[in-house]
This record gives sequence, C-alpha cells and structure tokens, in this order.
Amino acid sequence: MPLERLADKIYRHSGLNYQNNLFTLEPKAAKRFKELGLDCASYLDFLERNPLEWEVLMQYVTINETYFFREEAQLNELVKIAQRTSPGSEIRIWSSACSTGEEPYSIGMVLEKNGITKRNTVSIIGSDINLRVIKTASEAFYPSSSLCFRRTDDEQKKNFFTEENGGYRVNSSIRERVEFRRINLLNAGQVDSIGAVDAIFCRNVMIYFDMQTIRAIIDRFYRLLKPGGYLFLGHAETLRGLDCGFETIKENDTFFYRKG
Repeated sequence: MPLERLADKIYRHSGLNYQNNLFTLEPKAAKRFKELGLDCASYLDFLERNPLEWEVLMQYVTINETYFFREEAQLNELVKIAQRTSPGSEIRIWSSACSTGEEPYSIGMVLEKNGITKRNTVSIIGSDINLRVIKTASEAFYPSSSLCFRRTDDEQKKNFFTEENGGYRVNSSIRERVEFRRINLLNAGQVDSIGAVDAIFCRNVMIYFDMQTIRAIIDRFYRLLKPGGYLFLGHAETLRGLDCGFETIKENDTFFYRKG
C-alpha cells in the first residue's frame, strides 16, 4: 500500500511514527499530492528522485501548535536553576523542537525579566526539522490575532514586544540571544553540532515517536548536557522505564530531569 510505504519513509527520515496512524497522515500528505497533481504511488517516485522534497513534506506532516509562556511552571524552575549559576558564566539552552519560536523566545523573556541576562551570558538555540517554521521564528513577528498569545498578558506584551503592522515583534534584546537552526533529531551529526548545553527543552515531541526513537534521542540529549544539566519534557511525556541516567525532579506541580 503506497501510504504505508510513505509512512515508513517518514519514520526512517524523521522518527515521526505514522505507521499505525495512516488516517492521520493521509489528509496531511494529500494536500501536497494535490499541489503536485500526483497520487501517493507517483509521489513516492517523485520523492525518490527529488531529495529536496523532504524539506517540503516535513512542512505538511509535522505538528507546530505552540504559544508563548507554555507550561510556565517549568520556565519558572529554569529561572531558579539559572539563579544558582556562577555570575559571569555562560548559560546555553537548546529548544530542540521550537516550531515558530515561541518557546525559545519565552525562555529569553523569563530570564531577562528575572535579571539573569544581566549577570550571565545567555545563548539560546531554537531548532526544528521544518524550515518554514524556522523562517517564521527568525522573523519574530506574530499577528495580534494569533493563538500564540493565549497566555500572554498586556504587561508581557508591553515588556517584550513592539507593536507593528497588526501584530507584535519580539524585542531585539530577546532576539539577539536566540539563534535558529534546522535540526533533524535523528541526525546525530546535526544534534552534535549544538555543542554542550546547560538545559534542553523537548516538550510535546516524544509523543510522536516510538520507544526505539525516544531512546536514541534521549541518549543524544544526555551526551550534550553538561554534568548536572536539565531536560524539560512535556507533562504527557516521561522517561519512566528508560535506564538513561536522568534523575526526576519534582517541584511546584511540575517535573523535569537532571543528568546524573
């Protein structure tokens, strides 16, 4: 069945597991088939002949729902961690599936609000497999009607954004600390290019991977994190059952992980 073959190719390329959810994949991929005037079988041949098509296909099959200050309790715990670092030292944070940029910008905002950026050099890397969302993130402009502001109050808009042309642009003091890259979490070389970091955010991503893929990605995260570094996952995700060297930390109605 061509759709099953496509699901298998997507899994091997990105780790996204649609193999048991073909009904979810079909409408996403069908939009691209229609644009090209191809059926699924013909599209498989097209994909084989045109490797750059992967960049386009990922725009259709990845999930990019996000908003500013999501899971704020974890952001508050990150602030506490940062406050314990030595003044003058560099803090490096990787938002590993950043979509349109709300997460890495939110990290920068809470660290600036709490004075961390005055006492430490803060470097934030935002990455995603989807080039289209990386472009949006780099532009740092969000329409005022966007749902990304669902948890953003007027004071936060005033402090961290500049209003322009029917929307808001993230202030330069935040933007200058955030760098965006295209990273496929299954590509070890791309992941290793991030370098050593103090904290990794990979929230609401593992739910789309099978256990084999999760273990491979977590192992890569473990290698990148500095001793005692922190890993933040979504509340629906857990490392329970994985003997991967992380200690679970529970604080103030949230949890995260520390490298042992």
